[in-house]
Amino acid sequence: MYYNGIYHEFYQYNPNGSVWGNIVWGHSVSTDLINWIPLEAAIERDTPSDINGCWTGSATILPGNRLVIIYTGADPEKRQVQNIVVPKNLSDPYLREWTKAGNNPVIQPVGPGLNSGQFRDPTTGWIGPDGLWRIAVGAELNGDSAALLYKSKDFLNWTRVDHPLYSSNSSSMWECPDFFAVLPGNSGGLDLSAAIPNAAKHVLKMSLDSCDKYMIGVYDLKSDTFIPDTVLDDRRLWSRIDYGNFYASKSFFDSKKGRRIIWGWTNETDSSSDDVAKGWAGIHAIPRTIWLDSHGKQLLQWPVEEVESLRGNEINHQGLELKKGGLFEIKGADSFQADVEIDFELTSIDKADPFDPSWLLDVEKHCREAGASVNGGIGPFGLVVLASDNMEEHTAVHFRVYKSEQKYMILMCSDLRSSSLRPGLYTPAYGGFFEYDLEKEKKISLRTLIDRSAVESFGGGGRACIMARVYPVAVVDGVAHMYAFNNGSTTVRVPQLRAWSMRRAQVNVKGME
Repeated sequence: MYYNGIYHEFYQYNPNGSVWGNIVWGHSVSTDLINWIPLEAAIERDTPSDINGCWTGSATILPGNRLVIIYTGADPEKRQVQNIVVPKNLSDPYLREWTKAGNNPVIQPVGPGLNSGQFRDPTTGWIGPDGLWRIAVGAELNGDSAALLYKSKDFLNWTRVDHPLYSSNSSSMWECPDFFAVLPGNSGGLDLSAAIPNAAKHVLKMSLDSCDKYMIGVYDLKSDTFIPDTVLDDRRLWSRIDYGNFYASKSFFDSKKGRRIIWGWTNETDSSSDDVAKGWAGIHAIPRTIWLDSHGKQLLQWPVEEVESLRGNEINHQGLELKKGGLFEIKGADSFQADVEIDFELTSIDKADPFDPSWLLDVEKHCREAGASVNGGIGPFGLVVLASDNMEEHTAVHFRVYKSEQKYMILMCSDLRSSSLRPGLYTPAYGGFFEYDLEKEKKISLRTLIDRSAVESFGGGGRACIMARVYPVAVVDGVAHMYAFNNGSTTVRVPQLRAWSMRRAQVNVKGME
């Protein structure tokens, strides 16, 4: 949240070690979303309604600049219940201490069809059609997944609305729901505590199947329900926030810059013994601005502009041409900590291979079969990062262009299969498709942020995002290489390639207080 000039981030944290368990709410503060000061835990497991864990929740700013957090606790029976905390001292700019409400838990898993062990992760509040506050809670309802709806006059006393905000029989539980308003084609954010414009659409985001998915639709004030524009029975076809290692994301309205920011967690994909050796596990992706495209069909995301404050020397190349088999080494930037932006321009779109809609059911399988070295009509072309001298180790982020009946479909892959020589790592080939108007756009952009084990990529101006974790060993002591490449039959131009070495941010460094 952003409150009185300070960004606050709360996160699931084990103070006793880098393995799962003993979860409390860690708390860090920042003025720029990039450099963070660690504070003491904000919420600890010290009351009956959270003695078995302080799980996910959300902050809401109430009228009069009052602040409240609602979060899930696990009680002595391991039931999941919702609790409230408020700041103890609003004159403390860091809001170090929080007070639990006397009537906790404010919401219990009571009512027909509820599973007390699948009832968690309350959203930020919004004002409903009757002027009362609303929140949604992720739940299993009669075996279906649901965002349950609750309403309150004062944010302390809650009653369940007799229908969910939305439910689906295609899965049994949604974690970490998020519900927010967006304006088509407007990169500014909307504050849920204020009046929402009539032209706005709403997004319902949910975490399931180890990824974050979303639906775009309308919030029907008469029925007090979310109505998706499109309902797809097969959840494999639902839109995704990110096609890689990105989960439990949460968005908030940043009143400082009038934008909506989304933030996701990315876990380690090496072993828990590695986590113990490192002394930490899990990172957060770079915060992203999130908005709705002008067609009202797809969310777009882009790293917050503040990350550019870490940029050092710039490498700039223009007018490159990559024929079939072309490889261009990008030298001069720190290949372990870099921000790379490349525009790819197609010399022709005649050779696009036909698109097979069945690929959408398992894009990772298609990325494995259509790897970076497999020749296609247009593509693969893209970026190779963290490559060892002999390319034994490398991570490839690349595009292919396919022609479907009315439109072009772009495949974006982040292929980790050769990312490390170490055995026992999880090294998938992540991938996603996005629609693209090639006749109009002509250029396909790629931006990749490399930060040691994190490779975070944004394709087509943020239409597809892939967060990946890699653990190279052959390049750790030596020099890692970075290349632009094309292994497609069609020549690809690179009108602009820019790369920056990135300075190290100050993140939770002890003693910064």
